[in-house]
Amino acid sequence: MATFKDIQLLRATYLRGPSVWTYRPILEVWLDLGELEDYPSNRLPGFNERLTRWLPDLVEHTCGVGERGGFIQRLEGGTWMGHVLEHVVIELLNLSGMPAEFGQTREISRRGVYRMVFRCPEEAVARVALDCGHRLLMAAINDQPFDLKAAIHAIKTAINDRYLGPSTGCIVDAASERRIPHIRLNDGNLVQLGYGAAQRRIWTAESDQTSAIAEGIAQDKDFTKRLLTACGVPVPEGRIAKSAEEAWEVAQEIGFPVTVKPSDGNHARGVTLELSREADIKAAFALAQPEGSDVIVEKFIDGIEHRLLVVGGKVVAATKGETVSVHGNGQATLRELVAVLNQDPRRGPEQEYPLDWINLEAGAVQLELKRQNVTQGSVIPLGQSVLLQRNGNMAIDCTDDVHPDVAYYAQLAAKIVGLDIAGMDMILKDVSQPMKEQGGAILEVNAGPGLLMHLKPTSGAPRPVGMAIADHLFPREDGPGAGRIPLVGIVGTRHNAFVARLVGWLLQLSGRLTGVASSEGMFLANRRTQKSDTANWAGAHRLLTNRLAQAAVIQTTARSILEEGLAYDRCLVGVVTDMDGYESLADHDVLEQAKMTRVLRTQIDVVLDEGAGVLNADIAQVAELAPLCDGEVLLYSTAADNPAIAAHRANTENGGEGRAVFVRGEQVILATGAGERALGTLAALSLAGGQRPDTPALLAAIAAAWSMDIAPDLIAAGIKTFEYPGA
Repeated sequence: MATFKDIQLLRATYLRGPSVWTYRPILEVWLDLGELEDYPSNRLPGFNERLTRWLPDLVEHTCGVGERGGFIQRLEGGTWMGHVLEHVVIELLNLSGMPAEFGQTREISRRGVYRMVFRCPEEAVARVALDCGHRLLMAAINDQPFDLKAAIHAIKTAINDRYLGPSTGCIVDAASERRIPHIRLNDGNLVQLGYGAAQRRIWTAESDQTSAIAEGIAQDKDFTKRLLTACGVPVPEGRIAKSAEEAWEVAQEIGFPVTVKPSDGNHARGVTLELSREADIKAAFALAQPEGSDVIVEKFIDGIEHRLLVVGGKVVAATKGETVSVHGNGQATLRELVAVLNQDPRRGPEQEYPLDWINLEAGAVQLELKRQNVTQGSVIPLGQSVLLQRNGNMAIDCTDDVHPDVAYYAQLAAKIVGLDIAGMDMILKDVSQPMKEQGGAILEVNAGPGLLMHLKPTSGAPRPVGMAIADHLFPREDGPGAGRIPLVGIVGTRHNAFVARLVGWLLQLSGRLTGVASSEGMFLANRRTQKSDTANWAGAHRLLTNRLAQAAVIQTTARSILEEGLAYDRCLVGVVTDMDGYESLADHDVLEQAKMTRVLRTQIDVVLDEGAGVLNADIAQVAELAPLCDGEVLLYSTAADNPAIAAHRANTENGGEGRAVFVRGEQVILATGAGERALGTLAALSLAGGQRPDTPALLAAIAAAWSMDIAPDLIAAGIKTFEYPGA
C-alpha cells in the first residue's frame, strides 16, 4: 500500500466571536489535501474500517444526511479527507468530555484546498484537538498505529488547564441561557457577565457584590464565631490555641470531645474531629497549624455535616455529608480496599468529580488510622469497618428537607458576615428539624463556596445554583436585556468612522455615556482616549469591558470578521453601508463582490429581536440583507423614489409601517409607512462650523439614531453641534 504525504495544514485561525460560519467561537483551518484530493474515503482500502474501529461512535454523526449513521454513509459513498478530519476532531472532543456538535468543510477556488471549521470555546483546546485529529487521520490513511488513549488524555489535559471551573462554568452557562453575554477576563475564573456599565463580574462563586470586608471576616473563623454568637446564632464553644500544649489545655476547659482546625483554612484541610486523648489533640494541632494563621480548638458537636448555599439572602441548595469507611473481607489489605474505593466513578482528582480520591498519606487519614491501630498494610478482618474520613464528603442533596428554622439561621449568618453568596457549614442531626432543639450549630461561613456538590450530588437532584446566582446578579424583575447596553455595530468602507462617531455623539446627547471604537481611535464621551485604529476585535473588547460605557458604537471591517470574528455576540443596531473591498481579501478566497454578502451579513445576523438593521438601499446587494435581520429594518437612500424604499414602506409583513430615511430635493425625510416628517435640509444639517458631511454617511447615522428612538429634534440639533475634523 502506498504511503501518502501528510495533509498540509496551511493555517489555523481562531475566530473568537460571530463570523461567517456561526455565532460561537470556532477554529478555522485551511488544509491542502495534496495527492489525497484524488483519493476520497472509498478509494483507500481498509481506511473506513480502521477509522471506525478507533472511533466507533462516528456512527452517531448524522452529517448532512440528517440521520444516525449519516456520516458512515458518506464514508462508504466516498467523501474527501477535509470532511473526514472535521468529524474526527469533533469525535475526539466528544470522547474527551466536551461535546462539539458543529463543523463544516468547504472547498475554496484552489483545487485540493479546503476550509474546515469546528466549534470549540477555548483556542488552546481546539489546537490540541486539531493536532490529535490530524495525526489519527494520517495513521488511518497509511495503516499505521495510533495511541487513541494518549490523544484523549492530551485533549483532557488541555481542557482541565484552560476551561472554566465547574462553579464559574455553571454561572456562565446560566447567564448564557438568559442571553446575558460574557467575557473571560483572564486565563482563570474571572469572568465579566454583560457589557460596559451593565456588567457584573464573578470569580468562581464570588461576585463584584461580595464585600472584601465580609470575605476577610469569613476567613477568620474565630472572629466569625464571635459575631454570630453576639447575634444569637448557635456556634460551638472554643478558642484559639497558640501551641499544642495550649490546645490540650483548651480542650480540658471546654470538655471532650473536641474539634481541632485552622482558623482560616478551607476545603476541610487540617480539620480533625471528635478528639479526647492528649496525643491525638496535639497531633491534630500539628496538622492544622500549616493550613492557617492560627488553630482553633472547639467543642465537638455530634451530628451530620451539612452545607447550605445562601444566595442573595435565600437558601437555594443544601447537601449533607457522610463518613468514609472501608469494610474488611479478611483477605485484602487496607491499601487494597482503598484502591477499590477510589475506583468509584464519582471520585477523582479534577474539579468535575464530586468526591475526592482517598489519600492514605493525608495527615487527617493517618491520624484516624492511628486511633484505630490500623496501618496501610493491615489485613482487615471480615466484617470490620475502618473509618477513613469524618468530614469533607458533602454530596447528598437534601434541599427539599431544609426546615425553615435552619434556613433562617443560615440566612441570618450570611447577613451578619455580609456575604451575598455564602456556603454555610452546619452540624445537624436532622436538617428537617428546628436547629436549636436538636443542638445544631454553624461551624463556618465560607466566601466563594464550591458549587460542584450541588451540581453533581452523589444522590438526590442537582440544583440550579448557577441560575440562582445569575438571577441574583441580574434580577428578572429588571426585564429583558439584562447585562446589555445599547450597542451599534457598523461595517463597510464608506466614511464609516464618521458614521460611528456621529452615532456615538447622538447617543451621548441622549443621556448615555457612550464609547466609540473606530478606525480613528477610541472615544469616550466624545473624548479621544486612544489614537490607534480600534476598528477590530481588540478595540471592541476593550470598550465592552469598560464599566463607564453606558452605550457603545463599534466599527468593524470585513477583514476583522474573517480573521477574528465580532467581539460581541449580539447588537441592538447593525449598520451595513456598502459591499466594497473584496479586492483586498483574495487571501480569504473572496474573489468577487458577490462573496461579500456572506461576510457582511454577519453584522445583520447578530441584530437582536428587539433591535434594528440599518441598510443602504442605494446598493441592492446591501438592501437584500433585510430578510436576514431578526429585528426591524430601516433603509436609507439619497433618492426619494428608490424602489426598495417604496416596497419597504408598503410591506404588509411590517404592517405597512416600514421606516426609512431618504432625501427628497434637499430635505431629509423620516418616513414610517405612508407618514413622513422632514428633519431639515442638507444645508441645515451641516456640522459645527458649517461642514457638509457625505450624504449617505449622514443618512446612515440618522437612521441608526432614529432606530434607537432618539428624538428627531435631538438628532437634528446633535448634527449641528458635532465637531468632526475629517468631514
